Amino acid sequence: MSEKYQDTVKASRVTTNDNEVKAMVEKIAAKAAENRNADTLKTLFSTIDLTTLNATDSPVSVANFAERVNEFEETYPELPSVAAICVYPNFAQVVRTVLEVSSVKIACVSGGFPSSQTFIEVKVAETALAVDGGADEIDIVLNVGNFLDGDWEEVCDEISEQKHACRDGHLKVILETGALKTAENIRAASILALYSGADFLKTSTGKGYPGASLEAAYVMCECIKEYYEQTGRMVGFKASGGVSTTEDALAYYTLVKEVLGEKWLTNEYFRIGASRLANNLLSDILGQETKFF
Repeated sequence: MSEKYQDTVKASRVTTNDNEVKAMVEKIAAKAAENRNADTLKTLFSTIDLTTLNATDSPVSVANFAERVNEFEETYPELPSVAAICVYPNFAQVVRTVLEVSSVKIACVSGGFPSSQTFIEVKVAETALAVDGGADEIDIVLNVGNFLDGDWEEVCDEISEQKHACRDGHLKVILETGALKTAENIRAASILALYSGADFLKTSTGKGYPGASLEAAYVMCECIKEYYEQTGRMVGFKASGGVSTTEDALAYYTLVKEVLGEKWLTNEYFRIGASRLANNLLSDILGQETKFF
């Protein structure tokens, strides 16, 4: 492992003590109920990356999915739209053609999602093709296998190359925290992704490993905070994988607020990747069960 990567990670003051992290998370989570109000619920709705990543996705089903976002703006003009529609890269052009809501971004998973197990040339090509097709944002998975082997240089090179392929698009780097498991691994992966050009750190794919946890999110947000203090560059945070209830979403909102501060609480820097959350939040905002999406 190259010393420069080890030295950068070692220089971090973010805690890697899992018990300390657990204690801090419990303290923060206890404040979540204080943030529950109509404005916060609307803000949370506006942070959703509305996601369809199914083997059964097709041009027709994805077009219908995007059309629902158009219809939402017409049906509920008083409410904010979701932040983005997240699809497989081959559907970027479909969403670009159908989507009429200018505030909603087009996000695509890429880079051999969800395992990151393919040739770097394929990852770069997939990312470039997604951007050509109309994607504003690209969600890739950090190469967890290489990371755990200690080949951190390769991990960073892959992220940097895909960032370059994004051109003006934003790059979200998924750490797959359920596979990394420890605060020590999550801290190291966060730092490597940050210094390789990530515009967002994201917890999980939601495929095959445990999804988002508040403990992982705490370490990631502390790394983002430390990186911001050192460089002045704001990097976003995205919770994904199993965030489905209003209470779940409020817990992540509270954590971001407590660790990173108010200026991170917009959909420019805070996202939740979800498919089920939208209807649950909408039901709580409207005060009656609503299944719009």
